[in-house]
Amino acid sequence: MVQRPGGGMGIEADNGLGLSMGNYHVIAVTYHGSVKEVQRDPALAGLLAAPHTAAPFDRADYWAGLEEECGLKPAIMVARDGKAAAVLPLAEAPDGLGPLANWYSFRVKPLLSPGADGPALLAAIARAAAGRAGRITLAPLPDEQGEASQLAAALRQAGWMTELAACDTNHVLEVGNRSFADYLASRPGQLRTTLKRKAKKVEVVMHHAFDAAAWDDYEAIYGQSWKGEEGSPQFLRRWAEEDGQAGRLRLALAYAALDDGPRQPVAAQFWTLEGGTAFIHKLAYVEAAKPLSPGTTLTAALMEQVIDHDRVAWVDFGTGDDPYKRDWMELARPRYRLTAWRPGDPAQWTAIAKSLIKRLAARIRRG
Repeated sequence: MVQRPGGGMGIEADNGLGLSMGNYHVIAVTYHGSVKEVQRDPALAGLLAAPHTAAPFDRADYWAGLEEECGLKPAIMVARDGKAAAVLPLAEAPDGLGPLANWYSFRVKPLLSPGADGPALLAAIARAAAGRAGRITLAPLPDEQGEASQLAAALRQAGWMTELAACDTNHVLEVGNRSFADYLASRPGQLRTTLKRKAKKVEVVMHHAFDAAAWDDYEAIYGQSWKGEEGSPQFLRRWAEEDGQAGRLRLALAYAALDDGPRQPVAAQFWTLEGGTAFIHKLAYVEAAKPLSPGTTLTAALMEQVIDHDRVAWVDFGTGDDPYKRDWMELARPRYRLTAWRPGDPAQWTAIAKSLIKRLAARIRRG
């Protein structure tokens, strides 16, 4: 039983029921081993679908792709108090539970319905999770709205030992009231000079809907780039098809003639739009086309599209502290790894001891 804001008391139950008894409430916690189970629930399906979602990584159909194309095994936990809900997208991991996410995901976080009591619902999930695993690891977590801090506090309240540490960087642009011309004028001089000298040497073609021939060009470019083999090409294609059907896709390709040969695809970028943000997911160029700077031209073309025409509020360049991202983005936000252990699980004692020693050493260094 937990004290609730406003004086009510809450009873937690892992029974899927949403009962209330006078001044008492049941916080029902359920566990879902497949995304389809979640999608069959109308309330959850609405919460985890556009236009309610702020990013593709919050959508149930994105999670379904991870499950069906990438082999992730969902372990989604849902807490409910009446119509209010909290969803924690977890997956089975070799050492316990991890995020329902992979290298394509910019972030993972708890998802709350409007007006939900996040601390109470997440604390209920944290208590229920103790019966599922001895360890939970989540990354990359944002904390702009206190997501990482709130989840860590909920786990500690439920008896878990936690460690929260920065693990990555997210580069973003807040567009504000600027036009693309205003934005471009504020970019580094070297970038603007490159655009002026190289932009006319490639032809840019942009797609707002999925096009099979254009996607074949994208895959050919990726295969000739420095990035090597794509992690899960079928998942990426499925994602592009679904977002293309929904009007969220922005796929741009650059074409040029190399060494006096025929015109060919030399660079590609895969962006999507959601919740007022343009997300930059994938970019690649053919190594032989590097002197033409086709990637710079494509990024500028897409920036003009999303700023002047799609009117986004933000552009998100994902994780990774690559220097070139600073030329285009203006803000850097930390991303966190949250690790939680159950102290009563002997299998976690070595990891807990190492974490405590690390903390002690850090305190000694700080004096």
